[in-house]
Amino acid sequence: MPKRELNNGPVIQKEKETVSQMIAIYCRKKHHRKTLCEECLNLQNYCLKRLSYCRFGEEKSACSNCKVHCYRKDYREKIRAVMRFSGPWMLLYHPVFSIRHLLKK
Repeated sequence: MPKRELNNGPVIQKEKETVSQMIAIYCRKKHHRKTLCEECLNLQNYCLKRLSYCRFGEEKSACSNCKVHCYRKDYREKIRAVMRFSGPWMLLYHPVFSIRHLLKK
């Protein structure tokens, strides 16, 4: 079975930056940490890996609009909680990321 090529284009890189920022905000506010705790680091690594192997690559839409659920159920619940919490904070800390994400939806 041939190994799939990693997606490392500009769209995927921006998605990785956005999800990393959201997880960092969540961990800082909920877990009161300056650096990611083990749980949040694990979630971030999982998300970055899934983005690297996203079958849609540079044509990717927002994950919430995607018909294919590539996250395991437990991680899907965790990232939903992170996004629900961090979304409003992103407008304050990273408005460009927020606007770009909203336009994709």
